[in-house]
Amino acid sequence: MFRTALRSVLAHKARLVMTVLAVMLGVAFVSGTLVFTNTISDAYQKSSAKGFDQVDVAIQPEGRQDEGDTIAEQPKLTQALLDKAAEVPGAGSAIGVVNGFTAIADQDGKLVGNGFQSQGGNYWGTKDPRYPLTVGHAPRGKNEIALDAKTAERAGYKVGDTVRLSVDGPVLTPKVTGIFTTDDGNVAAGGSLALFDTATAQQLFHKAGEYDEIDVKAASGTSQIALRNALDEVVPKDVASTTTGKQLADDQATQIASAMSGMKTGLLVFAGIALFVGTFIIANTFTMLVAQRTKELALLRAVGASRRQVTRSVLIEAFVVGAVAAVTGLAAGIGIGAGMRSLMGTLGATVPDGPLVVSPGTVATALLVGILITMLAAWLPGRRAAKIPPVAAMSSVHAKATTKSLVLRNTLGALFSAAGVAVVLYATTLDGSDGQAPMGLGAVLLIIGVFILTPLLSRPLIAAAAPVLRVFGVSGKLARQNSVRNPRRTAATASALMIGLTLITGMTVMAGSLQTSIDKMASSAIKADYVVSMANGNSLSTDVDKKLSTTKGVTATSPLRNAPSRIDGETEYLTGVNGRSINDLTDLTVQDGAFKVGGTRVVVDDETAASHHWTAGSRFTASFEDGKKQRLTVTGVYQSTEMMRGIMLDNATLTPHLTDPSDMQVMVKTSAGASGPVKDRLEKALGYNPAIKVQDKKDISNDIAQMFTLMLNMLYGLLAMAVIVAVLGVINTLAMSVFERSQEIGMLRAIGLDRKGIKRMVRLESLVISLFGGVLGIGLGVFFGWAAGELLGTKMATYELVLPWGRMALFLLLAAAVGVLAALWPARRAARLNMLTAIKSE
Repeated sequence: MFRTALRSVLAHKARLVMTVLAVMLGVAFVSGTLVFTNTISDAYQKSSAKGFDQVDVAIQPEGRQDEGDTIAEQPKLTQALLDKAAEVPGAGSAIGVVNGFTAIADQDGKLVGNGFQSQGGNYWGTKDPRYPLTVGHAPRGKNEIALDAKTAERAGYKVGDTVRLSVDGPVLTPKVTGIFTTDDGNVAAGGSLALFDTATAQQLFHKAGEYDEIDVKAASGTSQIALRNALDEVVPKDVASTTTGKQLADDQATQIASAMSGMKTGLLVFAGIALFVGTFIIANTFTMLVAQRTKELALLRAVGASRRQVTRSVLIEAFVVGAVAAVTGLAAGIGIGAGMRSLMGTLGATVPDGPLVVSPGTVATALLVGILITMLAAWLPGRRAAKIPPVAAMSSVHAKATTKSLVLRNTLGALFSAAGVAVVLYATTLDGSDGQAPMGLGAVLLIIGVFILTPLLSRPLIAAAAPVLRVFGVSGKLARQNSVRNPRRTAATASALMIGLTLITGMTVMAGSLQTSIDKMASSAIKADYVVSMANGNSLSTDVDKKLSTTKGVTATSPLRNAPSRIDGETEYLTGVNGRSINDLTDLTVQDGAFKVGGTRVVVDDETAASHHWTAGSRFTASFEDGKKQRLTVTGVYQSTEMMRGIMLDNATLTPHLTDPSDMQVMVKTSAGASGPVKDRLEKALGYNPAIKVQDKKDISNDIAQMFTLMLNMLYGLLAMAVIVAVLGVINTLAMSVFERSQEIGMLRAIGLDRKGIKRMVRLESLVISLFGGVLGIGLGVFFGWAAGELLGTKMATYELVLPWGRMALFLLLAAAVGVLAALWPARRAARLNMLTAIKSE
């Protein structure tokens, strides 16, 4: 039986090549994902570990603990604590670390790196072991900085050049006095690092006399554990905690692995989809192969082969096919992993240097997935063939499915579909994240149900195409009949395309609806022409509002100034605004009272008001961070939006209680409205600062939507894999169908149907099957898009369903194109059959 199975594989090489390709693509995606994520994770971890080479023990401040009506002061790492740490027995040296956001402009005035990776810090003394200088000297004073070598190279700076940079808004123009190298993982990943002397860094980052961290290096012969124990004796427990350098490296490695696991899971989901689609193709292929070999298998049964041996021979074929596909898929996956890493560099996402990582786990997973998927898909056709009595197989009386089996299949499909719809509808009644799990379960049940019902659905839906097919005469009529001749095979072929289009359509519906909702959100919350903020979301200097308010054409400004407070034993963040102009800059719906801010009068969003049981006229006491208290009165309750929420009070009331005021945003109203010249005037007033964004409503909307658009485009690219696999499935089915119907095609040629007619028949059959899958996929996609939108609507008040009719028409055309392309080779093969040879074939 083993030799028989191998001969069968070798005898049907052409028929199995599509199956090998389908499995190979899925395995390549899985192995490519594992190679890529393991390589990136390993590179980041090694780079991160190098960054802790100069740290044996790190002293870090404890978090703030608010109690009662008091806002606790943030614990500080002072110079006195650093001096104590340096004198501890076993300590070789101690360095005070200061860091913060620092945006650097290149020679063209554009931001170097990406905002969140633009960092600044302090250079310790004249020779900092963390940052070996390659050129120049250490920075001294506020007009000197040192740059990391990679940033200097990318931005085109050298020692002696003047650099434009910003820490919290105002533009600074220090001179480069030194270029240094660093093992900082942030820099290795494409970020930038600018270093000031310690006093300047403390002043710029608003940490006068303080440090963010104290790094202690052990003396020769002292272990990290021993040094940490010694430091624990002098470091107050309520001020700071100590951590060894090894622990910091391990924690960083864990964080990197955790961050990469999300990406890995997402990519593996799409690999799973491709494999799921491929499973249909494999099952379809083996079903047809077994059907074509029915008499051969029956003869084997007649000469003594048992059912198990017949099933085993089919599984051996599947094992060989799966092994070949898995090995080639693994090789392709290694190439995909290397290509994805290179692509990240092309897209500007720099990755630390490191080797390509192909772990034993990746190899084992690729082989296991490829072989297991193929054998599972082939098991049912093999088992079904083994159960056919030899005499029945010889006379082909087994060819049609029994009425009982069809009724059972349709009943099961109806139950799954009904359960899926019910669970999805139930999920839409839940709130946000609570509905995600039921929604996923319902979606899986519904897709399984529709797949089971597809043979039943194929007849009426394909029959609906009959009027159009009549236009093509005999070829069109034959194509329709061929499409419904074997509903199960048609269903399996169409389902592969259906799954891909379901996901693509569902995501497109959600993306279009989100875009509309974001546009509404941006326009409904504010009347300001522009919103000014830092590129990385950090706080702005109060000087920004002062400059903007005195700019020509500006009629009103209001900074949004956040500060913690204690109210009724809870920490609530207050938003300071310009009470005189906030009404002209916002467009919020007042539900109770009036929108009046000034003195001790505040307005509160509906959610905060409900949590404290406040209404217009309610009074409450707020404790500020300086320890002072203020009795405030609620003049109005407004409806919160994604852009505006919280307790708003006048900056004149809030600012005196703040030790270091800063603004999250500044809203600006101009006499000329939003226009190119006005925006340029505002940017000029701010010194064309690369760290600051000046955005109108459309810019805000695009900024938010950009993330969704990028994600959607990535998902389209990933789902293209599933569509490619589906195309292979259609080609495979048609090729097998042509082989199966060789005698019939020969008879059609003999009675007068020319080669063009044969080609047209096969192409129309392919087109009908693909459009059938496309209609099902788009229909399910719209349903899932609507359902997911109902969940989003609980978190986004402006959400509304928008159906992208143009895109959906494009997807239907895509399904038609799949059908046309997939039929090219099978149609050509059918037309070239020799009619006499075909008539004599079995």
